[in-house]
Amino acid sequence: MFRATNLQVATYLLGVCPFSIAFLVFLNSSVSFVITDLIGRTHDVGDAVGTLGFADELVALVACPVWGVLSDRMGLRLVCVIGYLVIALALAVFVQAHNVYPQLLFARLLFSLGGAAASTMVTAILPAVAASTSKPQSNLRHSRIAQIFDANGHTSSPSVASESTITPERFQSRTSKQNSSRQPAGPDAQLASSTSRVAGFVGMFTGCGALIALTVFLPLPAKFQYGGVGVKAALKDSFYIVAAIAVVLAVWCFFGLRHLHAESSPRPGPTDDSRRENRPPIMAAIREMFDNFQTALTIGFQRSEITIGYLGGFVARASSVAISLFIPLIVNAMFLSSGLCPGGIPGDDPTGLPDIKRRCPRAYVVAAELTGVSQMVALISAPVFGYWTASVSRKEVPLLVASISGIIGYPLFATQFDPDDSHTSRRVVAFLAVCLIGISQIGAIVCSLGTLGKGILLESPQETKPALVANAGTVESGPDESQPLLPNDDQPTQGAPLSALKGSVAGVYSLYGGLAILILTKIGGLLFDKVSVGAPFYIMAVFNAVLMIACLILTFWVPKAEGPAILGRAGEIS
Repeated sequence: MFRATNLQVATYLLGVCPFSIAFLVFLNSSVSFVITDLIGRTHDVGDAVGTLGFADELVALVACPVWGVLSDRMGLRLVCVIGYLVIALALAVFVQAHNVYPQLLFARLLFSLGGAAASTMVTAILPAVAASTSKPQSNLRHSRIAQIFDANGHTSSPSVASESTITPERFQSRTSKQNSSRQPAGPDAQLASSTSRVAGFVGMFTGCGALIALTVFLPLPAKFQYGGVGVKAALKDSFYIVAAIAVVLAVWCFFGLRHLHAESSPRPGPTDDSRRENRPPIMAAIREMFDNFQTALTIGFQRSEITIGYLGGFVARASSVAISLFIPLIVNAMFLSSGLCPGGIPGDDPTGLPDIKRRCPRAYVVAAELTGVSQMVALISAPVFGYWTASVSRKEVPLLVASISGIIGYPLFATQFDPDDSHTSRRVVAFLAVCLIGISQIGAIVCSLGTLGKGILLESPQETKPALVANAGTVESGPDESQPLLPNDDQPTQGAPLSALKGSVAGVYSLYGGLAILILTKIGGLLFDKVSVGAPFYIMAVFNAVLMIACLILTFWVPKAEGPAILGRAGEIS
């Protein structure tokens, strides 16, 4: 299942995956404390939090694809290390701010740069640790040569070139039988199974990151206060400790992610010798990175695995915001409108709770219970989706089930939640709805990562090269002797393999997720205030419906194929 070493796998699953989320959850949950308790602002706290979050997403929208493209040139490890060092710096700067604008805004944007690098590397490193375990191409080529030539150096079978030229019918029949016999145990099937299972573990450990933030990072200020430290000093010390953990994680990644398979694979462009002799100018490098980004963006409209991966990432990121932001928001709004809140607590609150928790403590408890159940169900379901995706031939089926869960769960929660604890039946339905929402979220995360990793690692159409005629009697063929002898005009025959652009693909994956967050937070928030408190949940149902339609199209209208879809007439023999 893993191609990487034990240290690389441990660094990825125990370090990169959980803490890329843990730092974000910690900052999002603590920003209101910084504004109220550290800076001392008591008015428009919600507006300040919303503005900072919106600015964060705008920066991440640009930074994610940029970090992804840079990782294709700098290496995954270096971008990962830089990301966590920037996060550490941002956390330390965060508690030095004396005003919201511009100081706290600058710190939040700095954190967004580091967080974008960390979250993008979660996607980009997956194909490197879950690469195919099939034999290297050089070994396959050597074995074919050994089969063609006997011990005396004479051919033991007819020439492939002669068969394809003189008897094309016989050649096509023979190659089709060989291909069909190889399909059940082919490397593509092993590759899909490997990436899907690893994606299940990624989803599980990512969920653990949120638990680390909730159980370890967030209680730090209260623990310091119980020890006699003042409110402001406790908050600063907590941020310094989390920043120190980010530095330790950067050092861990520097040593733990050395010699990744992706780092040692050949990259597009000139050879190392020519690069040392004549380094490309900065504009040429920028142009190359732009081309890589353009390739990663357009491949999403050409390859089904990449398309589903991008759509799944779109829904997954939106689901995370819907759970962490809009579930507490609708719970609080419905508690306040129902008159079940006893009112604010007079005087200074020693717990340092923000206004929303002071005004309605019961609403905060219920919201925490609902989101906690949703995340716990997601955590349990992550490996289930991973192994399920690995064991089925139609990889879009688990994602289809996840999208249906979202279509049912989001409207069900918006219509059935009741703040009155005496309405037990409706409260039970609400908890069932958040369970479906959690399944939808983790299914979108795991399945999109699995299909995206498979699509990256499978040979892209650009990797297929025509056979070259060396002389009148010799044919040099590539790893697959059933390739066409002549190039096709409708298909490029040169270019970098998609596996060399995994960072760019991961950046576009995060770009789609950022767009989903912006749409949901701005449009959903506006409709929440102006139309209905359930509007964000109906938007999420629409997102899941689009994903469901895409999965249905692939399931019933697109023919099943072992490898990636080949555009044009590549591979045809007339």
